[in-house]
Amino acid sequence: MNLHHRKRFYKKYGPDARSDVAIENEIIKRAKNSQLPCAVAFEIVKNLGVSADQVGMNVDFLNIRLTKCQLGLFGYEPDKKIVKPQNEIKPDLKDAILNTLTDEKLSCKNAWEIASRLNVGKMTVSGTCETLKLKIKPCQLGAF
Repeated sequence: MNLHHRKRFYKKYGPDARSDVAIENEIIKRAKNSQLPCAVAFEIVKNLGVSADQVGMNVDFLNIRLTKCQLGLFGYEPDKKIVKPQNEIKPDLKDAILNTLTDEKLSCKNAWEIASRLNVGKMTVSGTCETLKLKIKPCQLGAF
């Protein structure tokens, strides 16, 4: 596997952080060109019954790039992100977002929960955040 050697993603973890062999093996099996799409990372979460941050940390230990964020925020070529501001904001969606902010940011996890609860696409939630000039942070996988 051709790993990215320019940036060592694992350096953000302390010296006591350890990888998990089962998670790493699944990531290696599923990664292509040293990249792992967000949706595939969450399939690993589900299949292994582990947390998203555990998968994210192991992706970092392998120095693999997460791609194709399901909120459209990173990992797309050539423009990095594909999310666009919404032309029209649904009042219930706006209220759900504004009522869930922490330090003026919406977590990725809360964005997903809002999308599920209101039966809208994840990109609709992130697009609404773009329109409202709100950041989505932190990522469940630790990418941002």
